[in-house]
Amino acid sequence: MSDLTFSCKMCGHCCYGRGGIVLGTKDLPRLLEYFQLDKESLLNKYTENMNDKPCLIVKDDGYCYFFKEGEGCTIHEARPDVCRAWPYFRGNLVDSTSLEMAKEDCPGIIKDVSHAFFAHDGYAYLVENKLLAYNPLVDGRALIVSEDELPPHE
Repeated sequence: MSDLTFSCKMCGHCCYGRGGIVLGTKDLPRLLEYFQLDKESLLNKYTENMNDKPCLIVKDDGYCYFFKEGEGCTIHEARPDVCRAWPYFRGNLVDSTSLEMAKEDCPGIIKDVSHAFFAHDGYAYLVENKLLAYNPLVDGRALIVSEDELPPHE
C-alpha cells in the first residue's frame, strides 16, 4: 500500500456494519493468543455465526465491538486480516463502480486515484502482507482475488 492510494483517517466507516468482519484462516489463532482464551470462549464471547462463518460481533450502535470512537481499533495489533486489508477488497480491486462507492464513504481513499492504479497497488499490498485468501468455504470473499481479475495496467 502506498499513500498514493490510501491513508487511514481512523474514521471507523470500515468498522461499521454487521457481518462484515469474517474471521479467516489466520485470524482465529492470532486472536486466541491475543486474548489468551480457548477457541470456544473466544467464539462465544466475540463472534456470531453468519453464513457458516464466524464474524466479529457489533455493538448496539452498529460498530465493531472493538472500535472505539476517537481511538479506533482497540485490538489493532491482533485485528483480522479483512481489517488489515481495507480498502483493498475484491470488489474495489476488480470493479471500478465499487471503488467509486468506497471513495464516497472512506475519506482515506485518495479521491483522484485511478481504478487501475488502485487495484494494482492494493493487490501488491495484499501479496506483500500475505492477506490473500483462497478458500471461500472458510474465508470471507473480500480477500479472494487473483491478479488476472485486475484491470489492465495504465
